[in-house]
Amino acid sequence: MRPIARLLAGAVTILALAAAAPTARSASAESVKPAKPAYPATRRGNVVEVQFGERIADPYRWLENDVRSDKEVADWVERQEAVTRAYLDRLPGRQAFAERIRRLIDYERFGIPKKAGRRYFYTRNSGLQNQSVLNVRDRLSGAPRVLLDPNAWSADGATALDAWQPSHQGSRLAYAVQDGGSDWRTVRFLDVASGRTLPDELRWVKYSGLAWVGEEGVLYSRFPEDRKGQDFHSANFGHAVWYHRIGTPQSADQLVFATPEHPERNHSAEVTADGRWAVISSSEGTDPRHAIHVIDLRRREDRGWRARELVGKLEHDWQLVDGLGAKLWFLTDERAPRYRLVSIDLGKRTSDWRELVPQSGNKLEAANVVGDRLILSYLKDASTRAVIMDLNGRPTKAITLNGIGTAAGFDGRPGDPETFYSFSSFNQPAAIYRFDMATGRTTRFAVPEVAFDPLDYAIEQRFFASKDGTRIPMFVIRKKAAASARAPLPTILYGYGGFDISLVPGFSSVRMAWLEAGGAFAVANLRGGGEYGREWHEAGRGANKQNVFDDFIAAGEFLIAQGIARQDGLAIQGGSNGGLLVGAVLNQRPDLFAAANPDVGVMDMLRFDRFTAGRYWVDDYGRPDRESDWRVLRAYSPYHNIRKASYPAVLVTTADTDDRVVPGHSFKYAAALQAAQLGDKPQLIRIETRAGHGSGKPTDKVIGSGADVLAFLAYWSGMKLGAQSQQLAPSVQNSSR
Repeated sequence: MRPIARLLAGAVTILALAAAAPTARSASAESVKPAKPAYPATRRGNVVEVQFGERIADPYRWLENDVRSDKEVADWVERQEAVTRAYLDRLPGRQAFAERIRRLIDYERFGIPKKAGRRYFYTRNSGLQNQSVLNVRDRLSGAPRVLLDPNAWSADGATALDAWQPSHQGSRLAYAVQDGGSDWRTVRFLDVASGRTLPDELRWVKYSGLAWVGEEGVLYSRFPEDRKGQDFHSANFGHAVWYHRIGTPQSADQLVFATPEHPERNHSAEVTADGRWAVISSSEGTDPRHAIHVIDLRRREDRGWRARELVGKLEHDWQLVDGLGAKLWFLTDERAPRYRLVSIDLGKRTSDWRELVPQSGNKLEAANVVGDRLILSYLKDASTRAVIMDLNGRPTKAITLNGIGTAAGFDGRPGDPETFYSFSSFNQPAAIYRFDMATGRTTRFAVPEVAFDPLDYAIEQRFFASKDGTRIPMFVIRKKAAASARAPLPTILYGYGGFDISLVPGFSSVRMAWLEAGGAFAVANLRGGGEYGREWHEAGRGANKQNVFDDFIAAGEFLIAQGIARQDGLAIQGGSNGGLLVGAVLNQRPDLFAAANPDVGVMDMLRFDRFTAGRYWVDDYGRPDRESDWRVLRAYSPYHNIRKASYPAVLVTTADTDDRVVPGHSFKYAAALQAAQLGDKPQLIRIETRAGHGSGKPTDKVIGSGADVLAFLAYWSGMKLGAQSQQLAPSVQNSSR
């Protein structure tokens, strides 16, 4: 179990980009090479502010305004989109990429089952459905039935099922609805036996878990409703945990936990598997530093929601694993930057933390209590290792995984005979397995069949030296034949490097289309991420942020020096904090790259904290109102450091209603790029409608955006698409192993 605050920064899924659905194009249009477009005129304002003795011009500040209410911004968006759309439609290979991505994504895929009572709940997508459908089985071998089909919720497929949680006995279901990619959620409820939607509805919900208290009600988190609507720009304060009893209006909900003296804090509630304890985790930003309070739910009737403090100071990460009776288990980085497992007995008069599993050489990423065992997941050089221990932390066995990849899941409860997990890699979509806790036997639950042969692709992990000599890992994926030939290829380099987020192996149909077309793909595990624990994160945040950019530049130089990427064929990509990364390194080394795609990036580092979730990011970036931090931010802010040089081809991508990283960041950055006249290559912006920061994106938008971005990067990295019938032809149907 992981506190919701750790997810506020939001890493965008690799190459799962929001965009308009592909449209039909003539064959002749595919063969026409696009000329550099004439950019739409952008009004240049006269905003100049003096900050810490320096005059800072912000000529495009008017583009921060909400596109839904400012006609001038809406007109600018429309004119930019018209130019970009006309350019992308003429790119060679664009339609072929769209068709190939559609074939590659058209496979049956499943989510990891959750067991509640005797029922099993899981998501399924038949292949090209815009949103996955939630199914339930009344027993493991029973016939599935549909509980929720989000594809019927909106005409454009942009209304999604987000979090969902069955009650302890599986009689009811709480679920969150996301519309148009927004971070705001509406929570609704379902009677599982009948499939009937209950009249209860919860609003003003954001950054919330759903924790059942018995079968009668849920704990959830929300902001006050005395705001001017579900705003896409304003910062949010006053987060609190509430209790909703089924069958009552939201106005009757009980306030469970809040910190009015600290309105900037967020709070998330979890309930232990035995229903005994509610555990409240509090944080002030994206940093893994939490205060922990517990509520004894057995005494709620006579004592109310009385919280007991376990951890008072926001100094370390504390992640609830689970509880059984008076005993709770937590993961923590307190005195252990790569994490350790501890327990506490709340039934004792004096409660002390007891270490069960000490820190090891690998980062302890997650833990679960299943049956009478603990399942611990470690990251070793960004790949998963899973170990089973008894409840006192003594090892019993390891779970064998299939090489370089990512295992997720392992959920369960004390007493459960089984757990489910997924395993995926760059050449394998997520396959779901059932693990028998008694026998240690693994069986298939759902293994997808895909339109390519995974064995055709080589996955290597390389290590390279950054500017200061630090050893950085990087995954390189390409066809085995190309790896054997050692011929340099058009290459996409992807990075993130922030917020303690680890980039681990995973499958993308869009990325696979690039690989099939003859390209290479590389993922660099930069400092600032979570791959090696707190020290790795610290080395790439705040005043150390330049290390992240140095790592990424060194990764590009390594790919070229090793003959993996072509000298003039290296494209870079990143989303969210990774979009900032791309923007910063473009300013520092425009000569190194052929093309770039900064996606939903944080581009104005002097004003990021003024909008929606931006105030949380000061943990990683620093505070723009503090001079020492401001000078660091000013030195690399993408919007403020564009310089006169020949830049690569740049396709900025964003969404008009992104309320995580507001689109004004990308609007201003694209306007500044275009005004600077940076050489012969284009600098364009692609703006999605009814989309947010990445989650809930319908399949047709993934296909459309993926085709646009790949065609753009392919053209400018020198990928030869003349023989598209060979390079992008369907491969033999193959069952995943």
